[in-house]
Amino acid sequence: MDVALQETLKGLFQTKLNREMRLYLDTCARCGVCIEACHVYASRPEARYTAVGRAEVIRRLFRQYFKAEGGIAPWLGETIALDDPTLEKVYEAAYTCTGCRRCMTYCPFGIDTQMIQSIGKLLLIGADREPKLLTMLAVKDAATTEIYTETKADFETAMKNLEAEVIEKWRSEAGEKAIPVGAIGSDVLYVALAGKHSIIPAAAIMNAAQENWSLSYFEAVNFGAFVGNPEKTQEISARIIDEATRLGAREVAVCECGTAYRVLKHQIGSQPFEVISFVELIDRYLEAGRIRLRPGTLEGRVTYHDPCQMGRNGGVLEAPRRVLRHLGAEFVEMEPNRGDNWCCGGGGGLVAMGEKDFRMWSARVKADQVKATGASVVATACENCHAQLSDLNEHYELGTRVAFLSSLVADALAGRGRSHPGG
Repeated sequence: MDVALQETLKGLFQTKLNREMRLYLDTCARCGVCIEACHVYASRPEARYTAVGRAEVIRRLFRQYFKAEGGIAPWLGETIALDDPTLEKVYEAAYTCTGCRRCMTYCPFGIDTQMIQSIGKLLLIGADREPKLLTMLAVKDAATTEIYTETKADFETAMKNLEAEVIEKWRSEAGEKAIPVGAIGSDVLYVALAGKHSIIPAAAIMNAAQENWSLSYFEAVNFGAFVGNPEKTQEISARIIDEATRLGAREVAVCECGTAYRVLKHQIGSQPFEVISFVELIDRYLEAGRIRLRPGTLEGRVTYHDPCQMGRNGGVLEAPRRVLRHLGAEFVEMEPNRGDNWCCGGGGGLVAMGEKDFRMWSARVKADQVKATGASVVATACENCHAQLSDLNEHYELGTRVAFLSSLVADALAGRGRSHPGG
């Protein structure tokens, strides 16, 4: 590695060294409490798959270039230099971590391993060694703003073609359009994923609730966050923020995508609208009586997987359980659950990257957790979790069905709920 690149990477590292980051890099007591928290280590107990083992790669770089020992006694083995072999270690540390932050809940100092690994991902971008697929997807998402006027009509036509399937799930008037797009003055702007599985159930539910809503032109997922590019993360978020502001939306409801929800809700800053998860919106409709569900539509035992970014890191823990109770099925908790739930193993961009071999063996502990429930249905509220759990179901022959919470609700819609102001 040439000197110019080393200096560039040192500069990128320094941009991350705020007060909190320095605390995380300086504080670790190597007590080992976090070791058992990682699903990868629990599935294959090797030191490199511990939170402290991954973070130590970044800490040694920190000590080399930003602490006195780097200039005084680097030979003591507590520092490493920026070179090609080190970047290979950085890559392994950054992309064997899903960013679930379960280790943070175990750490007595609250050290945020995901923040530490954000340094590693930024270094990889600076060295042009990040997963190129994630960068390509981030660039594509950011560019949709530029082609908005050219593709808007085609998008509206595609949504019109889905309306019959929406009405099939909710057989009553749906307003002027079953899937309104770009409606000014909507109370709720719904931000979906690409694919009708994210649009049809949500449209049926909101129409049944007589919601004044509109579908966002833009996709919810934020690949800038997955690849660790702060600039792209902001650009991708800005598309939705600008659209919601232009339409005068009161709330932005983010579909079943944990990272998209966490970025918009907790990482972008305050906006002139509220950000909620679609699961919370369903819960609100049920509690207010705006929709009703037919009991008995689910047979057998049902369990719920808490998505890390929506649950542990986003605080949406009780709403999905209240929704499942309305479905009237036999519900059993995974153990552990809620904020202590095991990561599914597909976060941090790993599902988008493929990486199936690693995803399967590193999430064995999750497969065991699902199997122990004896559930015939595993419900979740995150696209990545759904994909990963489906792969685990096949790989480990768990014999269960993985379902989105919104799909379970849409399939059970029954009759009109109580009237509501503005309905």
